[in-house]
Amino acid sequence: MRSDRCVHYRGKGNRMDNTEQIIEGTVTNVSDAVATLWDAASALIIEYAFSVVGAIIILIVGFIVAGMVRRWVYSALSRLRDSDETLNLFLAKGARYTVLILVFVMVLTQFGVQTASIIAALGAAGIAIGLALQGTLQNIAAGIMLLFLRPFQVGDFVETANATGVVKEIGLFATEFETLDGLYLLAPNSEVWGSAVTNYSRLPKRRFDLVVGIDYKDDIDKAMAAFEALASEHDKVLADPEPFIYVSNLGDSSVEVTCRVWISTADWWTVSRELIKQAKQRFDAEGLSIPFPQRDVHLIREEA
Repeated sequence: MRSDRCVHYRGKGNRMDNTEQIIEGTVTNVSDAVATLWDAASALIIEYAFSVVGAIIILIVGFIVAGMVRRWVYSALSRLRDSDETLNLFLAKGARYTVLILVFVMVLTQFGVQTASIIAALGAAGIAIGLALQGTLQNIAAGIMLLFLRPFQVGDFVETANATGVVKEIGLFATEFETLDGLYLLAPNSEVWGSAVTNYSRLPKRRFDLVVGIDYKDDIDKAMAAFEALASEHDKVLADPEPFIYVSNLGDSSVEVTCRVWISTADWWTVSRELIKQAKQRFDAEGLSIPFPQRDVHLIREEA
């Protein structure tokens, strides 16, 4: 009986020893794995420490240089004659983002990343975005062309295929107008750039043709003399080019006499309306009639 008990206790002790050995082996393996990971991490830290420090330095210097480039570009463009504020800001921001993109590529190169594939992916993404935003990009491109070529400026009265009014603001996406009846009009730049633009304010002087029809029985020379006196007496009618008076048409009901004068652009609207009023008053004073449209009707009787 005693011998059996001793054998039984001895078997239990062997199982405990095996469990302890398994635990010790597991702990040893975990320790070895942790040591291996630590060695690998240490090697990576040592290997990329200078790269991380270099990348941080590149980022800091890059952001500083990007800000300086933006200020330099904006300052240089602002000193140009007739520079536009919107275009100056757009180009200055574009220069800053260009520097930042170069800094980002330099940081990736610092870590040994092949930037060729990244640049190709960015190019493909840019093409996809460009196709999706085709209309918007057209407006931006048209806005840049309007700001560069400057067919009109803020304050000019212009006429396009879809818009007529005074220019209030030229943006990158659209141009703002105030119409003659005081309404706000926003026209996309692509439509403004894609049509013919008539600028009534750009040149310093503008021609005005005043056409008046007189009766066929009236004296043509007397009408031309009245026009000549009218043009010479008005102080805002330009002497160069000098006024030109001529018979422009023999109409159905009247002889059309034209007085062609030149007026400064700033005074064109006011002076042209004054000349129309004064012409009627002077022709009435000279006894020259302005006939209404007339038609002769001949009645033919048929014989019974």
